[in-house]
This record gives sequence, structure tokens and C-alpha cells, in this order.
Amino acid sequence: MSTLQRFGVSMDDSLLAAFDEQIEQAGYPNRSEAIRDLVRDYLVRQQWQMPDTIVVGTITLVYDHHSSDIEHNLTHIQHEHTANIYCNTHVHLDEHNCIEVIVVQGVGATIKAIAEQLIAGRGVKHGQLVCTTTGAEIV
Repeated sequence: MSTLQRFGVSMDDSLLAAFDEQIEQAGYPNRSEAIRDLVRDYLVRQQWQMPDTIVVGTITLVYDHHSSDIEHNLTHIQHEHTANIYCNTHVHLDEHNCIEVIVVQGVGATIKAIAEQLIAGRGVKHGQLVCTTTGAEIV
């Protein structure tokens, strides 16, 4: 079991007031818990950006389904990476636009390459990769 350590942080009054307001709205019981979450988030973001780290995440794509062969091309790319793609969800937003959310897991560099290939596809209006790690090494 780890022990807790106290440390001091100097902060401008207005920055601290804005932080306190935000953590209260988010429901944190105190500053310490909010700061712990911020540190964990920072450490996980640094960790998943290392090319050999195993990551889990989502690739979100918004596209015009009328764009030439977009659905065929996206499906083809996903079939090339079945070892890293667990599932996807496809939603029709309106008569032209769809959103697809793809759940992925694997080595960070591979996941990033898959996301870039999908996002760069013709007809994709917007795409984003959001990843995390299990945080197993982080308390």
C-alpha cells in the first residue's frame, strides 16, 4: 500500500478560484482528488503516446454517406485491421451525414496509423482518435 504525501502549490488567486469553481461543478469533494485526477490524466496521456504502449480507444468519424465509395472504403480498411478493431457503431445523423465510432486496441503506433488512414479517407468530414491506457502502472 502506498503512502500519501503532502506538497504545496503556489497559484494565482484568480486561477485557483476558477479551478475551485470547475471542480465544484464537476462534483469533486476536494482539491486533492481533482489534482490526483489531473496528474493521472497527464501520466496516461504521456504513456499512450509512447509507440510501444498498448492502448484502447475510439476512432470517431463523421462523413457524408453520399461520398463516392466512402462506406466501402471505410469497411475495407477496418477489415484489414481486425486484430485491432473490436466493434463499431454506425448512426445516421440526417439524410446526408453519418457518424461511426470504432473501438480499437493495440500498440499505440498501430492504432494511430489506423486512425490516420480512416480519418484521411475521401468524404470524411471530421475524425478524431481518443485513446487511453489501462493505467496499470499508475496508482
